[in-house]
Formats: sequence, C-alpha cells, structure tokens
Amino acid sequence: MTEPRGLEVELLSIEKRYGGVRALRAVDLKIGAGSIHALVGENGAGKSTLGKVIAGAIRPDSGELLVAGSRVNYRSPRDALADGITIIAQEPVLVPQRTVLDNVFLGVEAHQAGVVSKKQLRRRFRDLSERAGLTLSGRARVGALPVADRQKVAILQALARDARLIVMDEPTAALTPDEVQRLFEIVRALVGSGTTIVYVTHFLKEVLELADTVTVLKDGEVVRTAPTADETPGRLVTAMLGRSLDLTFPPKTPPLADAPVVLRASELSRSGVLEGVSLEIRAGEIVGLAGLIGSGRSEVANAIFGALRLDGGNVELDGKRIRLRSPQHAIRSGIALIPEDRKSQGLLMHRSILQNVTLPHLRQVSTFGTLMGRRERATVSKLATDLDVRMTRLSAPVESLSGGNQQKVLFAKWLFNPPRVLVADEPTRGVDVGAKRAIYQLIADLAAQGMAVLLISSELEEVLGLAHRVLVLRSGRVAAEFPTASLSGDDVMHAAFGTEALGLGAR
Repeated sequence: MTEPRGLEVELLSIEKRYGGVRALRAVDLKIGAGSIHALVGENGAGKSTLGKVIAGAIRPDSGELLVAGSRVNYRSPRDALADGITIIAQEPVLVPQRTVLDNVFLGVEAHQAGVVSKKQLRRRFRDLSERAGLTLSGRARVGALPVADRQKVAILQALARDARLIVMDEPTAALTPDEVQRLFEIVRALVGSGTTIVYVTHFLKEVLELADTVTVLKDGEVVRTAPTADETPGRLVTAMLGRSLDLTFPPKTPPLADAPVVLRASELSRSGVLEGVSLEIRAGEIVGLAGLIGSGRSEVANAIFGALRLDGGNVELDGKRIRLRSPQHAIRSGIALIPEDRKSQGLLMHRSILQNVTLPHLRQVSTFGTLMGRRERATVSKLATDLDVRMTRLSAPVESLSGGNQQKVLFAKWLFNPPRVLVADEPTRGVDVGAKRAIYQLIADLAAQGMAVLLISSELEEVLGLAHRVLVLRSGRVAAEFPTASLSGDDVMHAAFGTEALGLGAR
C-alpha cells in the first residue's frame, strides 16, 4: 500500500491569547492524512484561529505542532508552505489586476534562462485544472471574476505550490447552492488524490455532507471530536452552546406600548446579498440582528446607513420615506452607524480624539467657516467624561488608546449630535470585559431615552442580554423573529443554522 500524499497534523496543548482573551485553550487535536476534517463552533469559538495556527498565519503562545510526526515552529505562512500546508481565506488574497495564470503561479513561475516561460505555465495550468476538475480561462483578469471563480483560482494556486494540506476558512460564505456543490466536487477530488482538507465553517449541512470528522470548539476549547457519521444537527448545535451570561447586563426597560415606529425598512434587496429583508424599530426599542458570518447582518446595517446600494426596498424614518444615497444622507436624516471594524471604517487612527469626534459635525462647531475651538473642546471633553474615555489629552491620537476607549470615542462621535436611530454592528468587538459592561449600559441608556437601536453581534449572549426582540438572518433573509423574554440560545442557533427537529432545513 502506498503512503497517502496528504499530511497528518497533531496539535498538543496549543494556547493563544490576545491581551486578556484566550482565543485557544490547551487545544489537543489530531487531523488524519488524506481526510476532510471540519472545525465548527459559534462566532469567536476559535476555529479560524486554529486553522491559521496550522497554516503558519498565527503563532501560538505555547504548545506543540507536529506535522507528519515532526515538531515544527512556523514563523510565517511561507514556512508552512515549505511543508506543503496553505490556507484559502474566505476572501482569497489575489492580485486583481493580473490574469488567472499569473495569480496561480505567482512566485513559482517556470523560467528558462531567467525568463518566465509562458508556454510551460500554460501547460502546467492545463494539468492543474484537469487534476482539480476546474474550468477557468488562464487569460481572464482576476478582478473581473465572481467570488466562486476567485476561490477556484486560490485552489489552483495552492495546488501549484504542491499543497498537501489545505485549510479552507468559510469557503462557501459567498457562494450560491450550485457553486457550493461544485466546490464539494473539487474538495472530494482533492481528497481522492490524497490531499488533507481542514474545513472551517458555520454551515452544519456542509459538515455532515462533506467531512469525515468534525471537531466542535467553544470559547477556544475542544468540546469533542467525532466521525460525522455519529453526529446530527441537534447534537452539534447543543455542543456549540453552553456559554452562560457571565457578563452582567443592565435591566431591560421595554419600550412604551404606544411607542411610535422610528425606523421601518421594507423589502431591502440586493442581488446575491439580501432578499426582501424587512424590519421595524420603535422608539426606546433595541432590536437584535443575529445570524452567522455571510448571513447578511452587516449588509443590512450598511443598507440602512446608505453605504450599500440596493436593488429594491425602501426606508422610512418617523413615517416618512427617505432616500439614502450615501452615508452623508443617512447622517443628516438622523441615522448613525457603529461599524464592525472601527479601525478601517469608523475612526481615523492617526488623528486626534477631538478631530475624530467632531469631523461629522463641523458645521455645528463653526461660524462662517471658522472653527470655534473652545466650544468644540468643551463639548468633546464633556462627552469623553460622560463616556469615561481614559486618555491623557483630547489631542492624543486615537491609535494611542486601548480598544475599549477607541470604541467609546466612536460612540462619542455620534452622540455629539444624538441620532434618532443607532445601528451598532459588533459594538464590543476587541474590547475588554470592563469596557463591554460600560458599552452595554450606554446602549441600554440610549434606548431608555427614546433612541431606536439596531444591535448586531456575533456574541449570542449580547443579543439575548440587550435586545427586546431578535431577528435571525440566514442567507440574506429573515429566517425567524423572537421576543427575547422567552428566547433561548437554542432557538437562535437552530434558526441561524437552518436546523429543525426533523432534519437540517435550509442552508
């Protein structure tokens, strides 16, 4: 019998911390050569971190990684690639201006006397495409390809580097059902030739249909590893749950029975992203938006904020239809957004705290085009004090603050001129427990003052602990709506995963 081409990987007591957060806790795991091994868990469970450790993209703080029985210490993905290990991210890192052929062989081109041999590359490209069962034009520009085809380019890129183990991180999040099935065929063909696949996903239907083995992670720990033949959707969901509400949430103040509807979004649609999403939020109400990565949560937030162009649907504020052509229109209408990534979407990291807070409101602190510095500083100083922003001075750059204080500055930016509607997308991402508690209280206080709040969070306990109602998105649609008074984590998770008592339900 010939040795399998794929690699066997073993992780022993792997630990990874980010500040005070333990992303991985003493993880022990063995991945068999030539198998499809799935990693599942809630958002933040540690599955992507674990996949990146295997691929050399993240260095663990402690523990051992054994590849084919030998201990390794990868300092970069390049080190892992030398052993035949690579990762295909949810959004593959490719050069959009170059062709498919160029991207596939980037860095591993065939040369003749120092000159790249296009003839050899085209022959190798045909061989790789046939081996993987892929149909792509080598001359196509990558930037013009749909997501599914870009993932095919990433697979061919991995094969061109003689990858023996491929980590696939959420590979189907942006694919149609037909594209998902085609990807499955490709994965099975790769495994048939001996390649090992580590498959990171939220979609339980895919796990049970495709993988040989599944590992469930929760809070950075391995709950169990078992053959998929022994698992059911219900067993997997139950294994992923269990996080208690260990953070203290403020008491809920329900909105008044006759509270008016402040925001009404109807039939929001964008091809391949959102399909007829409707919701409404009353004054003083916190509506939670739950769902998995790729379900459309952030797209709803961006649509309401005017940052995502829609194919159809409308938004009403206080009973009047508004046309949101841009975030500027949304801000002027009284809608504010706390984005999921504060560093790239919410703050100017090199600018001062003062500048970040007042930038959207310069008209209010200016007279005939001249900035009224004293008024600006007094208002921002009061906001910083009210929000307990820990800083040395208002002129300090935002990047000098901790994550929690950066997030408070982001809230201060919108509370300078309080909006009618606050859309908070992952409002506590990357902050410590103390800052989380302060942000929870702030959101509850804003709602109690009559603000309409749309809360989006990957942390289920945040949604259950803060929201008055919860909408669950799945594949760009509202899959379920629950009042939180009688809601359990099981209800939300089953709706998010599309699992039912009698079977799997929709993806």
